[in-house]
Amino acid sequence: MELLQVADAVARDKNIQRDIVLEAMEEAIQKAGRSKYGHDHDIRAHIDRRTGGIELKRYREVVPNDAEIENEAAQLTEDQAKRINPDLKVGDFIIDSLPPLDFGRIAAQTAKQVIVQKVRDAERKRQYEEFKDRVGEIVNGVVKRVEYGNVTVDLGRAEALLRRDECLPRERFENGNRVRAIIYDVRQENRGPQIFLSRSHPEFMAKLFMQEVPEIYDGIIEIKAVARDPGSRAKIAVISRDSSIDPVGACVGMRGSRVQAVVQELMGEKIDIVPWTQEIGTFVVNALQPAEVSRVVLDEEKKRMDVAVPDDQLSLAIGRRGQNVRLASILTGWDIDILTEAEESERRAEEFKTRSALFIESLDVDDVIAHLLVAEGFSRVEEIAETPIYELNQIEGFEEEISTELQNRAKAWIEAKQKELKEKQSELGIQDDLVALEGLRPDWIMKLGESDVKTLDDLADLAADELLEILGTSAITTSEANDVIMRARAHWFENDNNDEAAADPGVGNGASTAATNA
Repeated sequence: MELLQVADAVARDKNIQRDIVLEAMEEAIQKAGRSKYGHDHDIRAHIDRRTGGIELKRYREVVPNDAEIENEAAQLTEDQAKRINPDLKVGDFIIDSLPPLDFGRIAAQTAKQVIVQKVRDAERKRQYEEFKDRVGEIVNGVVKRVEYGNVTVDLGRAEALLRRDECLPRERFENGNRVRAIIYDVRQENRGPQIFLSRSHPEFMAKLFMQEVPEIYDGIIEIKAVARDPGSRAKIAVISRDSSIDPVGACVGMRGSRVQAVVQELMGEKIDIVPWTQEIGTFVVNALQPAEVSRVVLDEEKKRMDVAVPDDQLSLAIGRRGQNVRLASILTGWDIDILTEAEESERRAEEFKTRSALFIESLDVDDVIAHLLVAEGFSRVEEIAETPIYELNQIEGFEEEISTELQNRAKAWIEAKQKELKEKQSELGIQDDLVALEGLRPDWIMKLGESDVKTLDDLADLAADELLEILGTSAITTSEANDVIMRARAHWFENDNNDEAAADPGVGNGASTAATNA
């Protein structure tokens, strides 16, 4: 009965099932039995779940007479077995009861190690099962120890790690401090489940607002985006599903009580609460608060925008070390360039002039038509060739005859460029695989060839900043450069897959045949 009482106590203390503890004890007794009678013996222990009695038995398997005996201590032939019991047949076991073990010091120590290890494994499994579905949840714990800035937090039923880079800047913890953080990852590793906490994660701030603002918890107000510079400044975009409730006012609270509770938890981090809207221009204006914005120019294809502000608002819009515009960019998901009104006007005039000159030269038109095309948003000749005639007719002063002629000239210019590209390709030795890559414009291909990038592999070997240097930042953005390079590298991965398929007979035709047969 003492054995059962110990098992019950361990199960309660470690919060694991009683049977797991008893199975660990059985394994420990078996190991001790094999140490006494010989490791070759198949010795099994059983603890009676009701009385606590221990049964120790030796098992010997009956094998055919012509079979090779691999383990004489755990096997015997059918003839040998029939001398003991005529009713035995192949596959049966002869079970002999063994006297109770008198545990010596070594055996007891071995048994203890086995039980401790089994209980620890069960505890780790229980911890992983308990916490794996709690990612994104805020937890409270007590600092257990601090090593090189990494904080081990006692959560009561498990320990978690709050790494130095997941803490707020200038935040220091000592043993015994209470800490609140979000579980951002739970991983099963060799040394057991690892629970990782964070106080700098954007989701941590969102969850804090959910705790402080009942309307967010109830789903009336939704947090659409969060951008943080941990410990310094943050922006949060919110929208209300109920038109009668102001999302910003609800998050601020009476006299700022709700937002201040979050600010205090985040060590004084300044928080801008921004109303979210689907109209991206309005959203960007809101996100750049407290700066005032004069004009926003969008480039939806590149997800990039130029924001013009008055001269006296420039430093406020950019923020200290670019913080305000950087957070606004993260919040909106767009690249934002801040310009003064004079700079923006100058840039627009330069772009207008450049595009007009392109159309005058390529389409052989006068200034008026070129200016009209630029004013309608056309920036490349290819766009004119691809635009339906009825859309061109809608431009003020354009008739079907003019639209058709413009489109014909655009197509003729493109054909001439392609012919020029063919000649340049031959002259520079540019390979067909580079020309055939989707998304590469003819003028880009020529620039690449002149820069000694002549094959698909040459392009794939480039870094994004090298491609930007060749084509020019006005022609391509960093994200577009990365996309082009990744498309150029795609054939590398296809080749790797083909090599694996050739090396593994199970991959390819064999596997397909097997699947078909199944």
